[in-house]
Amino acid sequence: MNPTYVRIELFRQSRDVGNLMFTVLMPVVMYLLFGNMFGGGGEPAGNGNVRFYVMASMAAYGAALATTSIAGTAATEAMLGWGRQIALTPMKPSGFVASKLAVALIVATGCAGLVFAVGAGTGARADAPWVWTASFLLSVLGSGIFALYGMGIGMAFKSETALGVASGGMVFFAFFGNVFMPLSGTMLEIARFTPMYGYAGLVRYPLTEGFGAGEGAGTDSLGMLVANLVAWTLLFALFALWAVRRSRARR
Repeated sequence: MNPTYVRIELFRQSRDVGNLMFTVLMPVVMYLLFGNMFGGGGEPAGNGNVRFYVMASMAAYGAALATTSIAGTAATEAMLGWGRQIALTPMKPSGFVASKLAVALIVATGCAGLVFAVGAGTGARADAPWVWTASFLLSVLGSGIFALYGMGIGMAFKSETALGVASGGMVFFAFFGNVFMPLSGTMLEIARFTPMYGYAGLVRYPLTEGFGAGEGAGTDSLGMLVANLVAWTLLFALFALWAVRRSRARR
C-alpha cells in the first residue's frame, strides 16, 4: 500500500461531492424507510430490536456500496490517463489494489458510521455495547471484499458504464443476499451462496447469533458465514488482480 497515493485518492474523491453524498446518504434513507415498515421497528429481535437489525443491514449495504463505488472509479481513471501514470510508477498491481482498498474502507467507515449514528438516535437498541461495536466493525472491515469487486469491474470494463454495472450488481447481491428483506424456501437456500449473504450475516451476528428473520430461515453457523466471506474474498481478489494486469498489458 502506498500512503501517498491513499492521501491523493482521498482528496480526489472528496471533490466529487455529488456522488459521495449520494453514496453516504442513500443507506440512511433506506434505513429510515425500512426501519419503520415492520411494526415501527421496536419489537425485540435477538440481542436488541428490529430497528437494530435493519440498521445493521443498511450499514452493511451502504459500506459495501461505498467501497464498490470508490474502487470502481478505476475505470474513469483509466480513461483520463490516471491509470497510465500509475503504471509508470514502481507500484505493483497488488500495491495498487491495496491502496484502493484502504481508501474504500475509509469512506465505508464514514458511511456505516452515519447509519449507526442515525440508528442510535431513532430507536435502534441492543442489549450490550459490544453488540454495537462488533456490528459496526464487521460492517466496515467486511466491506473490503466489495472494493475488490468494484476494482475488478472497473478495470475489466474500462468505460463509463463500469460504475453502473458495479452498482447494479450490488443491488442484485443485496436482494439475493437476504439484505433488503428476509427470504425463505428455495430463494434462501440459493442466497446462502451469494457474495453478500455471509458478509451481512456476520454484521448482524452480534444481534441475531445466526438466527434468520424469514419464515423457516433456521440458523446460520458462524463457520458457514465466515466460509462464505472468505471464499468470495479470494474470488474477488483474484478477479481484481487479473483485471489490473490485463489493463496494464494493453498499454
